[in-house]
Amino acid sequence: MSGRAAEAARRLRESAEPRRVEALQRFFRTEPGGYGEGDRFLGVRVPPIRALVRELRGMPPDDCAVLLRSPWHEERLLALLLMGDAFSRSGDPRRQEIYRLYMSSTAFVNNWDLVDASAPHIAGAWLLHRDRSPLYALARSADLWERRIAIVATQHFIRRGDLADTFRIAEVLLHDPHDLIHKAAGWMLREAGDRDRAREEAFLRQHVRSMPRTMLRYAIEKLPEERRLAWLAVKRAGS
Repeated sequence: MSGRAAEAARRLRESAEPRRVEALQRFFRTEPGGYGEGDRFLGVRVPPIRALVRELRGMPPDDCAVLLRSPWHEERLLALLLMGDAFSRSGDPRRQEIYRLYMSSTAFVNNWDLVDASAPHIAGAWLLHRDRSPLYALARSADLWERRIAIVATQHFIRRGDLADTFRIAEVLLHDPHDLIHKAAGWMLREAGDRDRAREEAFLRQHVRSMPRTMLRYAIEKLPEERRLAWLAVKRAGS
């Protein structure tokens, strides 16, 4: 491991709490057949990782790439947070380099926390004023985490009032087999609904009978109770 990446790895281990490893392995489903099967943890909490991002700000992409390919979950999270921080502080040439590294490394963005901490801030941010077809390719991927990247990346668009791709990608994912996609799509539909309730309810009218129940529950979580109960009744009647 090269100089700055090795230093980052060493600093992470200074904050490790080995007694937390077993609980983290359960929480992130690392057992055989789990969505995080085989992942390894040092036991570092998120606040020390974020503090380390501030201390290591400016780490070159090549060093981030080394950390991103680590077998250790916290090293991958640190790399992604460093990349997102650098992206927010850089001009287009460096941003493009970070985006390309991210999109070529999705095999290592392989748990929900890694996706959620990075997809809006790198993929979504780069594609805001560009062709968004890469997200649709990810949405149709056989890889669970690439599909989650596709929908969660749209959070960057939502927060700027640009909702169309959230609804379109959620439609692509309506029949996804995995609960983690149902949750992510419902979460993004809910955030889109915070900006435009009428468009969210129009989407629900079209798809409520076919969308997964978990996706619906996440999508309607912030609606007034009367509306939530009404949508759940429609779902029950159509099931």
